[in-house]
Amino acid sequence: MTRPTVIKNVRIIDPSQDLDETGTIVVKDGRIAAAGKAAQNQGAPDGADIVDGSGLVAAPGLVDARVFVGEPGAEHRETIESASRAAAAGGITTFIIMPDTDPVIDDIALVEYVLKTGRDKALVHVHPAAALTKRLAGTEMTEFGLLREAGAVAFTNGRHAIHDAQVLRRAMTYAREFGAVIALETRDEHLGAGGVMNEGLLASWLGLSGTPREAEVIPLERDLRLAALTHAAYHAAQISVPESAEAIRVARNRGANVTCGISINHLTLNENDIGEYRTFFKLSPPLRGEDDRTAMVQALADGTIDIIVSSHDPQDVDTKRLPFAEAADGAIGLETMLAAALRLHHSGEVSLTRLIDAMSTRPARIFGLDAGSLKAGAVADIVLIDVDEPWLATKDRFVSRSKNTPFEDARFTGRAVSTYVAGKLVHSGR
Repeated sequence: MTRPTVIKNVRIIDPSQDLDETGTIVVKDGRIAAAGKAAQNQGAPDGADIVDGSGLVAAPGLVDARVFVGEPGAEHRETIESASRAAAAGGITTFIIMPDTDPVIDDIALVEYVLKTGRDKALVHVHPAAALTKRLAGTEMTEFGLLREAGAVAFTNGRHAIHDAQVLRRAMTYAREFGAVIALETRDEHLGAGGVMNEGLLASWLGLSGTPREAEVIPLERDLRLAALTHAAYHAAQISVPESAEAIRVARNRGANVTCGISINHLTLNENDIGEYRTFFKLSPPLRGEDDRTAMVQALADGTIDIIVSSHDPQDVDTKRLPFAEAADGAIGLETMLAAALRLHHSGEVSLTRLIDAMSTRPARIFGLDAGSLKAGAVADIVLIDVDEPWLATKDRFVSRSKNTPFEDARFTGRAVSTYVAGKLVHSGR
């Protein structure tokens, strides 16, 4: 058992309770015993560690719903253990692993492997998302019931879209019966074929082929129609253009059970950051224009976009140090998601409570995880944040095995200074 912990004089923000007040958090037996102003008058448990949280914000540990790792099959890029250390450093206490591994997480043995490895080696809570179709091929559904029973928290094809509408309709119907979420990336393989960045004037200047926004919007609108038809719980894994946000609004108004996410990259970066063919900015979906970015920030602020994800996707030198068109998509993000999101707080575009909701409370609710709250009795997953501390994202600070970050040498204000998982201190930045 971990020792009791008392965090005093800290600003507590917990969207699950609409709580924002200065007070005390009492942790006992790995769970929240009390949190808030009223807890200040409670005595500390015997043998408790006393932490002075003056000047800090305490929030429920962050939940990242879209994380790629290399294990099994490409451990040189990232293991579950190394990803967990990166997550802890970024204030993330729970993450969901995508099934894009080798072999693909499409059977019970692989789900059990992820869960066991997470229990044995990870510093944070690790949950597997199972493949929606076998080998991610988009044709034959996996065994939803067995995978769900084994511990899969969602069904997805990871980086791969589902192009057969009939397959997706059947998958949504089965998922509904098991109370499971279908989480998909929407991308038309034909409209987006050959595109390596956002279609537009900048792509023409750089001599690169572009991907139009319709490559995202058209399959999304199809998915939303199928979700309404089947009454399934559908989650658009990461959208990037205002038309997608509008499609989500329309579907909700029609009564569909739909949610959506966006990567922190698409909220804080735009296509101009690519500069002179900087491959660390080559992402899928591609970075969009500045007008698109600001519109997506507004959609996050008003709640149209439910959650923020890191879309952590480690790549190595062999796949990134190439000509832009040939380089692999993806960037690491576990360690920078919080700091990058705080840019939106400091700019006054999104409130701190909404950001924490989008990175903790709401993803936990969407995927049915025991996380995202500081209510009495909840698992004591806590992040202490210094929202005003300046720091430089130098390569040597990252604990991820891969270093392909678009925020290399970026200046940030705010970071996670302490991370607790089930009451245990797993990261301390001081």
